[in-house]
Amino acid sequence: MNDSVLAFTLAAAVAAGTPLALAALGELITERSGILNLGVEGMMLLGAVTTFLVASATGSTALAMLAGAAAGAALALAHAALSISLRANQIVSGLALVIFGTGLSTYLGRPVEGVPLPPGARITRTSVPLLQDLPFLGRVLFQQDLVVYATWVLTALTALYLFRTRPGLALRSVGESPATADAMGLRVNTIRYVHTVIGGVLCGVAGAYLILARVPAWSQAATTNGIGFIAIALVVFASWRPWRALLGAYIFGLALRANFALQAAGVTAIPAEFLAMAPYLLTILVLIALSASDLRHRAGAPEALGLAYAREER
Repeated sequence: MNDSVLAFTLAAAVAAGTPLALAALGELITERSGILNLGVEGMMLLGAVTTFLVASATGSTALAMLAGAAAGAALALAHAALSISLRANQIVSGLALVIFGTGLSTYLGRPVEGVPLPPGARITRTSVPLLQDLPFLGRVLFQQDLVVYATWVLTALTALYLFRTRPGLALRSVGESPATADAMGLRVNTIRYVHTVIGGVLCGVAGAYLILARVPAWSQAATTNGIGFIAIALVVFASWRPWRALLGAYIFGLALRANFALQAAGVTAIPAEFLAMAPYLLTILVLIALSASDLRHRAGAPEALGLAYAREER
């Protein structure tokens, strides 16, 4: 594989990994509060179709992305109400969001199935002056779009928030021991609500980015294509740490683009079908490897993840 093909492949991996990174950051923030949200795929789909409809109607990229974020937040709020206020099973509630989000996005998107996005609403590349001229790295990292660069900043801010601020400490405390956090005067349910909705916003933005930059037409089958579930596994793969989530997103992005890269390099020994399923196979292997409770604990999972909290049962 020559340098040009390698640089193109890695640049494509960064772009393909960006929606994964956004969704994974959203899920990471949610899970740090102790709430398990398996509805990432549904939130991304609803965010994507809402973004497409608003972009088609207004031609505004900013409004479309805000609409996608709001759609993700709305589904996350529903999950929070079920999981926190009603203390429903978080796994069941999350899977219900996937079903609901998939069904609603199918209904809303049916009239515009296959219709292309207006060119003026699409996110285009914005190269970074000077840095774009760096050998190799310039082509890989600094000839991307603004959302890619914003994702790096967001990852840094998330890491800073979690590990260097008092609100971040409060969030981690709620995820580890809500009873202790409550005894210290923290409002456990409020913290969980806020961060679950923030996670939904990021998942909605991930869906919006898919439409505005990656798949500039609405297609139920081709928009998310199951990457919402990859994002959930990515949080585990990253041990609930933001920078690892970003790196993992690019690794999974590379797996998503491996098929095209190897074809471009003339490698035909590996079946294309196997390469297409490689990211999902990797997801299954990650989840299997870390499914045991002792491994999950050592990986850094919040102690209260998936557990409802009620003050009267403290």
